[in-house]
This record gives sequence, C-alpha cells and structure tokens, in this order.
Amino acid sequence: MGLSVRLTVFEGPLDLLLYLIEKNKIDIYDIPIVVITEQYLDYIRKMRTEDMNVMSEFLVMAATLLDIKCRMLLPKTVNDEGEEEDPRAELVQKLLEYKMYKYMAFELRDKQVDAAKSWYKKPMLPKEVADYQYPIDYEELAGDVTLAKLHEIFKAVMRRQEEKIDPIRSQFGKIEKDEINLEEKQVYIEEYVKNHRRFSFRNLLEKQGSKMEVIVTFMAVLEMMKQGIISIEQEDTFADIIITSSFAA
Repeated sequence: MGLSVRLTVFEGPLDLLLYLIEKNKIDIYDIPIVVITEQYLDYIRKMRTEDMNVMSEFLVMAATLLDIKCRMLLPKTVNDEGEEEDPRAELVQKLLEYKMYKYMAFELRDKQVDAAKSWYKKPMLPKEVADYQYPIDYEELAGDVTLAKLHEIFKAVMRRQEEKIDPIRSQFGKIEKDEINLEEKQVYIEEYVKNHRRFSFRNLLEKQGSKMEVIVTFMAVLEMMKQGIISIEQEDTFADIIITSSFAA
C-alpha cells in the first residue's frame, strides 16, 4: 500500500516560493536559487490537478527559476551605470510586492471579522432633551433698552415704508427677489459705525430702501448687540435710541 501525501494548497507560484523562503529561513534579497529551484520542482512533481491553467502558472515559474539558475552560472553582466545585474532582482521585487499584498489581505480580513462583532445602539435621547433650547434673556441682552421699545421703533419705520409705496407702480405685479444677506448687512453697519460713531437707530432704519432691508438691518443690530460690537442707550421712554460703538475711544 502506497504512502498518501497531502500537499499544502497554494494560491499561486509566488505563494509557493514565499512559503519555501520562509520555511528555509532564507534572506529574500539573497535567494539561493539552486536550493529553491530544486524544492520548487519537487513540489510540482507531486501536484495532481486537472486545471491546466493553474498548472501552467506553476510551470511558467519553474521555467523562470531554471532561466535564473542558468544566468547565475554565466559571467555577470554590467548595466549602463557600471553595476553588476542580479538575475534574481526581478523575482525578488515580485515576491516583495506579493508579500505586501498578502499581508494587507490578512489585515483587511481581520478587520472584517472584527467589524462583524460590532453592534451599535440607536440613540435613546429623550425627546424633551433633544428639543431643549438654551433660553436667551433678550431684556438682559439689550440692557436698558427693552424689546418693546425696539419693536415700537420697528413698527413706526415699517409704517413709513408703507407710505412710500407708489399707488400706481405697486399694481404692476412684478416681483423681484431682494438679494440681502445678513452678514453683508452687518458689515455695512460696522462701516457705518466706524464713520459715525454715534447715530440714531431710527435714522439708520429710514435709510434702508425696502421692507426686507429694514428687517435684515433690525436683525443685524440685534446680532451686533449680542456680540458686543455696539451698545444702545435711550434717555427717556419715548426718546430716540442712540447706537454707539462699543470700541469707541
């Protein structure tokens, strides 16, 4: 009864060569081509496969090893730079690349296995906590000037804007989009503050050309008060509100 030998299955000729190099503890940069070729040929003699495509790959590598073995016996050739060419250099480069890709595949496989063990819990934050908004005390923000006073000025300016409407042209029905940006309006007010230092809030609103500009200007003033860029004061209850720069000398 013959002895049954089971061979390790390799993914290709480079996989087999890498196995032989690691098995013999050989320096991959200094491969003893005679020893490796003999072990490689001994392995493919024991191979039993009906897939000629797979077998042909191993035979091509066997022919490559034999070619390198023959060139190692010949006098060494010198390249254009005056250095001796090593017939094993191309094979070594291929083995290094294959080794790198093989280990990268192992790393990705391990990550996939670890990822399959991860479980994520859906957020369980209560709705009342998720919907909570930090309260803003606008009266404290405005100081002595209450929002009610600002609102009265705003309504008065809006009434004046409505009085400016042309009774004839307003019936034309043409609607144009006001391209007004809050950040740009804030820059405009900052420049206005630099030039005037101290001015009337009412006059500032009256200089605006449309209802949308008044609204955006009003919002910009509130934002600049919040940021501490400007300050507001009012001597009496019905007196005009005066805006001054917080950084004025």
